[in-house]
Amino acid sequence: MSDIKTRLSSVRSRIRQAEEKYQRPAGAVSLLAVSKTWPAAAVLAAMDAGQHRFGENYIQEAVEKITTIAQYPERNAVEWHFIGAIQSNKTKEIARHFQWVHSVDRLKIARRLNDQRPASLPPLNVCLQVNISDERTKSGASINATIELARQVAQLPRLTLRGLMAIPAPSHEFNEQRAIFHQVNALQQQLNAEGLDLDTLSMGMSGDLEAAIAEGATMVRVGSAIFGPRRRATTSD
Repeated sequence: MSDIKTRLSSVRSRIRQAEEKYQRPAGAVSLLAVSKTWPAAAVLAAMDAGQHRFGENYIQEAVEKITTIAQYPERNAVEWHFIGAIQSNKTKEIARHFQWVHSVDRLKIARRLNDQRPASLPPLNVCLQVNISDERTKSGASINATIELARQVAQLPRLTLRGLMAIPAPSHEFNEQRAIFHQVNALQQQLNAEGLDLDTLSMGMSGDLEAAIAEGATMVRVGSAIFGPRRRATTSD
């Protein structure tokens, strides 16, 4: 687990260098460590290295980790983000256990999260997932659908609409990466011009975080560059 500290340091350095290169304020971009498929021990190792935001895709696996880590009160300043596809029968557990959800792509899911968010907890922070590359196999709303969805989700009292999330089609060409992320940024600016107050662009992963930061990302989601090659999921949810 000692490698996690080294890899975290390397990723943070990449973020700082990109902020400087693309004239973003220092600290403008936060790091979400994607810990899906990794055990609680890996999360604890990252926490010991100063990381406190973690992203999970599989609800059963995530709840087990959240429960385990809650046994360490001195390490309880953890922010859990759900970033996977959302099935209707999983919304209750997501609404109960997470502070953020990045993958809302339809009103039905937003309403269920709103209705199932416990009154004892603050409103759930949500991002709308945009299928910016229009991939048939990928979750997310189209650009036009996102505009209407944002207007509706902003009215739900137990949710706080924070911004947009995107997972573009893979590209190894920097300018292509930037062009896609630019579209997400432009969409958020359009929504803010209509009166919404969105402050989060969740975009950029291990292979394209620099392009995302160049185009306004405020949160990058990094897994393999921190924890190593992805492990096989142990659950199907």
